[in-house]
Amino acid sequence: MAQLSPVLAQANPVLAARGSGVEVFDDDDRRYLDFTAGIGVTSTGHCHPRVVEAAQRQVATIIHAQYTTVRNKPMLELTERLGAVLPEPLDRVFFANSGSEAIESALRLARQATGRPNVIVFHGGFHGRTVAAATMTTSGTRFRSGFAPLMGGVHVAPFPDPGHFGWPVEECTDFALKQLDYLLQTVSAPADTAAFLVEPVLGEGGYVPGNTRFFAGLRERADRHGCLFMIDEIQTGFGRTGRFWGGDHFEVRPDVLITAKGLASGFPLSAMAAPASLMEQAWPGSQGGTYGANAVACAAACATLEVIESEGLVRNAEERGRQLTDGLSTVAKDHDQITDVRGLGLMIGNEFRDAEGRPDGAMAAAVQQEASRRGLLLLTCGAYGQVVRFIPALVVSPAEVDEAVGLWADTLAAVLDR
Repeated sequence: MAQLSPVLAQANPVLAARGSGVEVFDDDDRRYLDFTAGIGVTSTGHCHPRVVEAAQRQVATIIHAQYTTVRNKPMLELTERLGAVLPEPLDRVFFANSGSEAIESALRLARQATGRPNVIVFHGGFHGRTVAAATMTTSGTRFRSGFAPLMGGVHVAPFPDPGHFGWPVEECTDFALKQLDYLLQTVSAPADTAAFLVEPVLGEGGYVPGNTRFFAGLRERADRHGCLFMIDEIQTGFGRTGRFWGGDHFEVRPDVLITAKGLASGFPLSAMAAPASLMEQAWPGSQGGTYGANAVACAAACATLEVIESEGLVRNAEERGRQLTDGLSTVAKDHDQITDVRGLGLMIGNEFRDAEGRPDGAMAAAVQQEASRRGLLLLTCGAYGQVVRFIPALVVSPAEVDEAVGLWADTLAAVLDR
């Protein structure tokens, strides 16, 4: 009898039978508030009627029209629609299935277009689990250990994380940019550096936002040294942070943008976008994949864009995110173990530390599990697992935010005050 790999441990002991919006129901019809959204994937909520209808209609028409063999209409429609939301001058799109694939396609493009071997990533970033993507991931050793040697040509610079360094954000930014310059002087010469790759907000690294001056510094150095500036919007894109792209908070002007997760409301689809002048430098045969731009996934993505626009979900993410942050911050005042509530839009982390100020992953895990027992599904992140993150669907209502904050308060009282 076959079973799932024992390594695939679920964060919440729930057998999901059905879902609607931010609600999930188990086999016994018990209701849970899902503030995980499948790690930010179900952007329009579980089974949004317009996404369901688009997918059902497409399934009955054509399911798989392999896009290096033939074209399909949903793929062409999605490409056109993305043109309306992508930052200028990004006007060429390559589709894949997962974030890791899109990240690796961006790396391949950067190396081919520049003729340079190296890429610089930033400490705490998560970019995927495939070999190249895992090599560029530094949010935790579990994503990259046990299958060395990893890919060569990857170098790591600091991300301005005030919680890690214990400094004000301006001092962190000065340090991060100074160390990047030192890295370019001592480890990866500009003539060898193809690109910088960075998240607007560290995801698995602990929900730590960047800042405008840091990203302006990256852009200036990329321009000065002839490097590409690549931004990983896999988790932060499609309205998650209260702007359509996370980089919009920081006036980021990327050369390459990678997105996935919330793109298709739960269907596997990712994309890498670049200007025509850059994308045409990819070598023939370097882009492709059996399932990329699947017709059903593309139809769901088109519906997702329609829902995000027609229902004002980017604005809702901003407003509900502010409501959620205020509520979580108020609750945190009663618990010294929570040292920070941070994030943007509906991407909020609560950091736990012990009495000595050390990251407390055990406490975060205990709280996350108790929340699940009380009907609130959450996840942890951070290098030590010390951050409990709130990442509900963009359709979350004011009442649902208040309910989640109330459940969180009860959870903390039960775990921290006993």
